Amino acid sequence: MCNSNEAPVRLTRRPAASPVDEMDRLVDMSSGRMSREIFWDRGVYEQELDRIFARCWLFIAHESQIPKPGDYLSTYMGEDNVLVVRQKDGSIRAFLNTCPHRGNKLCFSEVGNTRQFICNYHGWSFAIDGELKGMYASEAFEASGMDKSAHGLHPVAKIDSYKGLVFATFDPEAPSLAEYLGDMRYYLDAIFDMDGQGVEFIGGCVKSIVKCNWKFAAENFVGDALHAGWTHDSGARAMVGGPVAELHKAPGESYQVNFNGHGYEFNQDIVGNCASLGDKELVKYLYKLQPEVAERHDEFRSRLIGAISSCTIFPNTSFLPGQNTFRTWQPRGPDEIELHTWTFVNKSAPQEIKDRWRKGTMITFNPAGVFEMDDGENWEYSTRTNAGYVTRQQDLYLGLGMATRLQDSDLPGNVFRGQINEANQRAFYQRWHDLMKAGRWSEVPQRDEPTLKETA
Repeated sequence: MCNSNEAPVRLTRRPAASPVDEMDRLVDMSSGRMSREIFWDRGVYEQELDRIFARCWLFIAHESQIPKPGDYLSTYMGEDNVLVVRQKDGSIRAFLNTCPHRGNKLCFSEVGNTRQFICNYHGWSFAIDGELKGMYASEAFEASGMDKSAHGLHPVAKIDSYKGLVFATFDPEAPSLAEYLGDMRYYLDAIFDMDGQGVEFIGGCVKSIVKCNWKFAAENFVGDALHAGWTHDSGARAMVGGPVAELHKAPGESYQVNFNGHGYEFNQDIVGNCASLGDKELVKYLYKLQPEVAERHDEFRSRLIGAISSCTIFPNTSFLPGQNTFRTWQPRGPDEIELHTWTFVNKSAPQEIKDRWRKGTMITFNPAGVFEMDDGENWEYSTRTNAGYVTRQQDLYLGLGMATRLQDSDLPGNVFRGQINEANQRAFYQRWHDLMKAGRWSEVPQRDEPTLKETA
């Protein structure tokens, strides 16, 4: 007989999740508690496609990827394949990548330039503005009284850009992009508008499959600085010959800030992330640029340009300043994502610096990178372990830093003291919870009021 003073595991028998009615049971950020069901339940995932990915503003392109009229790329909004096309007047439009005749995939190329899109199945052809121009045996359709103007490509409801980052939404009731981003624009400016020349994406897109739930990746970048010193210790030693800084012991100011689910965690060391690439020339470049950023923005933001930091724009877009990797976590079911990764650089940077940054991101954050492999393994096992019947019924804890809110901060957004915190992750899941419960945008709670003007 085995004697133990430990209390037995308390197992609560739970039915399969009801995606709307049981959100309060699944996620309770006031106590830092959430259910593992949100990472494995198929009903929850299908509701995410409806109330998160068919509703939110999603990143679809950077303007530098489609500079000329007729330039296009194929990407995803949730599981919906879309075409993003530069128009003759310089504007950008986006459409579902499907023929409205029989639903065939319209364009199989991921990038290119074209004057029209033609379906392989029945020869329906569309102008780059989505208008149906003709089809094989067009006289037969005309004889039937078909109105071609009613059968163009299905457009996204809204499309807009900020600092070259192009976003779209399927929901006509969605707030403006400026309102959606809100106070996060203050921090985005420091990275994507350092010198007034903007950034560009270089080197194409690296795509990979990770067997994990999309939320594990998104919440890691939204605020999980805690894992860096432990998970990435060996990788850091390989890259720079020393351990990752122990952020919980580091001197100086560090913060987590969030706004409506978007989150940015950072300190002010200027070059910490960049230094992890192991390239001294990149570090020199940022130190030289820092005074210019201070003059253009302010001293505070100039110290973020390559610092140890990470950001997620809700729901599934993330980037790492300094390491200059930009990515989207495209959902492919409860237990798989398609990861799209790019390298971004200042347009004004010398070509040698651009080449060095691309090489650095390939070494660290691509499928064979020293840091990417660490993260991918953790996310996959965090997802896979929930397959256990008893395991999946145990709650998860997300309560680190509950009492660290700074009420008197002059910084925009909700500001919390210290990078080693789960404040941004709690805000991320609160936004998730609010959207999953609400039937339409007008029902989504407005928990965070912006301090920045919409026109800023």
